[in-house]
Amino acid sequence: VLDTDQIARDVVAPGMPALGLLVAEFGPEILDKDGRLDRTHMRKRVFSDPEQRRKLEAITHPAIRQELAQRSAAAGGDYQVHVIPLLVETGRADAYDRVLVVDCPEEAQIERLQARDDTSRERAEEILAAQASRAERLNVAHDVIENTGTLADLERFVQTLHRNYALLAQKLAAS
Repeated sequence: VLDTDQIARDVVAPGMPALGLLVAEFGPEILDKDGRLDRTHMRKRVFSDPEQRRKLEAITHPAIRQELAQRSAAAGGDYQVHVIPLLVETGRADAYDRVLVVDCPEEAQIERLQARDDTSRERAEEILAAQASRAERLNVAHDVIENTGTLADLERFVQTLHRNYALLAQKLAAS
């Protein structure tokens, strides 16, 4: 499992080229007292201004894609899961054999964003509005996990998908 959210954090760590490019573009106020990217500050700044978001993405997305490709090549395995929250927004869904969407109702998304980011409902709604809609994500999905049940339900569904993906990988390898 290669998670682009983690990769996004890694490529803007202190000393990484992408962080230097961000500081050059947005100024030193995007850094916290330890010289790390202040993600809360950047979220507020870019989700309220589409042009600022495009500038951020123009710097970070190429670095993330490059790092993902390197990690993918090194990881190997029968199959890989690339966790890409902005897959639909970046128009890259066609680059993958299968697209798995983890879905839940919009109200649950808002509540989870508020809890994760310790933010207001208005900010959570702005973040969702800047992303592909639920319908757009579901439209590209080959597989969907409804993430509204218990953890045990989720684990069972993931195990079923794992078995299916392993079988698909075997079939592809044999052909």
